[in-house]
Parts: sequence; C-alpha cells; structure tokens
Amino acid sequence: MLSIEHFYWLMALFLLYAGWRNLRDRRFAHAAFWGLLAALFAAGKPILDASKAGHALPSQLAGVAVIALALLATRMRREHIDEAPEAQRLASAQRLGHRLFWPALLIPLVTVAIVLFGPKLAIGGAPVFGEGSITLIGLALACVLATFAAVLVTRERPVVALGEGRRLLDTMGWAALLPLVLATLGGVFAASGVGEAVASLVSAVIPADNRLACVLAYGLGMVVFTMIMGNAFAAFPVMTAGIGLPLLIQQHGAAPAILGSLGMLTGYCGTLMTPMAANFNLVPAALLELDDPNAVIRAQLPTAIPLLLVNLVLMYWLAFR
Repeated sequence: MLSIEHFYWLMALFLLYAGWRNLRDRRFAHAAFWGLLAALFAAGKPILDASKAGHALPSQLAGVAVIALALLATRMRREHIDEAPEAQRLASAQRLGHRLFWPALLIPLVTVAIVLFGPKLAIGGAPVFGEGSITLIGLALACVLATFAAVLVTRERPVVALGEGRRLLDTMGWAALLPLVLATLGGVFAASGVGEAVASLVSAVIPADNRLACVLAYGLGMVVFTMIMGNAFAAFPVMTAGIGLPLLIQQHGAAPAILGSLGMLTGYCGTLMTPMAANFNLVPAALLELDDPNAVIRAQLPTAIPLLLVNLVLMYWLAFR
C-alpha cells in the first residue's frame, strides 16, 4: 500500500544527500539546514503520533527545529555551483529538442490519472493507495516517474538527476520552503480567528447583502492577502473563512467548488505581483542574473491585471448559476 509517508521518507533521503554534498563542499550552514529538514520529513509521523498520545516533547523538538531552520537561513548564501559547460548543455538541448518537455508533461497527466482512477485500484482486495491525500500521493508519484522518464530521455546516469536536483535546491536555498511555510501560516491564521475578524471588518465596511460587493471583497481580498503573505495558499483559508463561506456561500448561495477554484486562481494574480513570493519572482531573477530584481514582476503585470478582472467576472457569473 502506497501512502504519502513513503514519499516523505524519499524526500528525506534526497535532503540528506543534499546536506552531505554541502558538507563535502564545506558549506556548513546549507548542510545543517537540509539535514535538519530531512529529519523533520522523516520523523513527521512519529512526532504527530506522539503528540496525539499526549507526549509534548516531540512536538516541542519540532518547534525548536523550525526555529533553528530560520536561524540557519540567515547564514545561507547563494553561490555559484558548478554545472555542465554551456556548450555541452546547448548541444544536448539541440539533440533532444522538444523531447525535453515529455518528463515535465508526465507530472500533470499522471497526477490527474491517479486522482481520477487511483481510489478504484486494488491488488488482492487491498487498495493500492493508502492514507493521505490522493492528490498529493499522485503528484509525488508523478514526480518520481518523471525523474525516471528524464533519465531515459536524456540517457544520463541516475546520479546526474540527484546532482542537478541538489544544485537547483541549493540555488533556491531557503526560499524553496516558502510555499510550505506560507500555507502553514494561512492555517495558523484561520485557527487563531483571523477569518472571523476579517468577516466582522468586511461586514462593517461593505453592504453584506450586496452580492457584487461581496464578490469584489473576496476576490480583491485574496489578491491583497496573497501579496502580503506571498502565497495564495496562505490567503485562501483566511479569506474563505472570513468572506467566502459566511457571506458568499451561506448567505448568497454561491457554489463552493466554483468559488473556491476561482478564488485560488484570483489569489495567484497577487502572486504574480509581489516580491514576497520570493521563490516565484525573486529567485528566477537571480537565476537569470537580471539587473532588475523586480524584472519578473514587471513582465507578469500585463498578465496578472487582466486575469484578475476576468476572474472577478467569472466568479460573479458562474458561482451563482
């Protein structure tokens, strides 16, 4: 039975490899950062089980580890990591052509296939996929299969995939954790009652009985919160708990699936416009060695603003049909 835990352990092994490579290169802050993160991935379920059983120490240790990661992040510096010569990379790209995209296209295709058909698969009466979100399991399995596909397409040794993965991870540095951390931040905000506070504030400012005003408050709120927190995953639980659920779904009868999907997509418009989304907007500028650190954001603005307007129109038109 395949569960999400198996992929957490696989991720822990890869992070350990990245830590070991950095240790060999005497990049001690990077080595400690990835090694500590590997320990958290590997020990996630034992920590959760111990916390449920009433043992507070494991969860406290996890909290100390998170604080240590934040301190180590201040010591991590982006440095050039050796890669294949440019002429060799260019020759490989010309030889492979569009076949380079095949492994990447496998990821969404396999993920969707597992989400649709995975729950029905069984061997000897036992389900193939076990505990955990079927979407996350499908995405993780798709990434593993895409890695093998990339090795077959490029005819490189598997160790090259590990080396290039480690190089990309170190190039991004601590910013690679931003989606995970910001999504967790959104959950913390929702659990601490920020959503209810937002609902009270919005109700006092806008006419709650006006459907259009609520749609604008929800959509624009998703954009603003995303720009502040850097990720739509962090904004979504707050804005949905504060405006989407009580005002649009319960009071005005909006379809939850349509509202939620368009709400997330609207939030991503904010991701395109904020430097807080460092892994999306600042890291690519650094990787491309652009003179303007905000060049990626400037290039995305002509897409983000019209897409925001289209999303608001679609939300008002489709969510209440």
